[in-house]
Amino acid sequence: MSEKDYILKIDDLKTVFKTERGPLTAVNDVSFDIERGKTVGVIGETGSGKSATAKSILGLIYNEGGHIESGTITYKRENGDDVELSALKSNSEELRMIRGNEIAMIFQEPMTSLNPVFTVGQQIVEAIRFHKKITKKDARDIAIDMLDKVNIANPTSRFDAYPHELSGGMRQRAVIAMGFSCSPNLLIADEPTTALDVTVEAQILDLILQIQDDTNMSIILITHNMGVLGETADSVVVMYAGQVMEVLDIKTLFTDPAHPYTQSLLNAIPKIGSGKELVPIGGEIPNVFNLPTGCPFSPRCDKVKDICKTKKPPKHSFGNDHITYCWLYED
Repeated sequence: MSEKDYILKIDDLKTVFKTERGPLTAVNDVSFDIERGKTVGVIGETGSGKSATAKSILGLIYNEGGHIESGTITYKRENGDDVELSALKSNSEELRMIRGNEIAMIFQEPMTSLNPVFTVGQQIVEAIRFHKKITKKDARDIAIDMLDKVNIANPTSRFDAYPHELSGGMRQRAVIAMGFSCSPNLLIADEPTTALDVTVEAQILDLILQIQDDTNMSIILITHNMGVLGETADSVVVMYAGQVMEVLDIKTLFTDPAHPYTQSLLNAIPKIGSGKELVPIGGEIPNVFNLPTGCPFSPRCDKVKDICKTKKPPKHSFGNDHITYCWLYED
């Protein structure tokens, strides 16, 4: 990729987890960068390494038996200083001050993010006061304002509600409010609108984009929804079996994707009025403990070549930061 004003740069990241069956490589030689003020979408089937990549950025994998085996994750602060996140320990003071403040993450399942024994308001206030030296009253005002911005009715009363007293959609919006509360430079959103209905989903996405416009916040958006990507992302990283298959801008994603896997994802999406039948992706996602030699998508690819089954595909650039890893373009 060409050098730009990036806020985060990931180079050849390899993340491994210890399991009873032995080491599991969840992220394998992943590389992409995030330009300041832009949104990068990360898409792929379940088990493709999207969330593991996101958790690697903030060092959350260490709490789950994982570690970064190789590669680098470089975060550029607003003052221009580079911070090597991949070199920091999970409990290091520097990472704790970055996590939730300069880089925030919204998780897919709100009940894993909210403590059931504390009110929603207490948890948002705690996050704000940990990073900002302000009074409880000021932190409370910020928390209530954020709950209002994510369209929670009666935010003042909901401030004192416990997580179990809120619906799934309200809990998800509370988690989103917590993620925004410290005005992060980079927001990692892991399926942030999964528990929301279509109308509220649109409102939340509009809110995220509005805050991005106001603050120049960068976003990593993990999703299965191509429609959401089309509305929000500037560029897209397509992942499969822990590896990057393709990196391309949002327009090229829908008009001229290069990798057979990306093409297959698009062919499996219903297009109103097209008259075309959906084309499901054949086969199954490979066992992570027994990945195919060569390209991991080769057993399911309808354009597979003999070399795809034996050798890791090379990186091929089409220009304009469009990159794919595929043997089809080697000639």
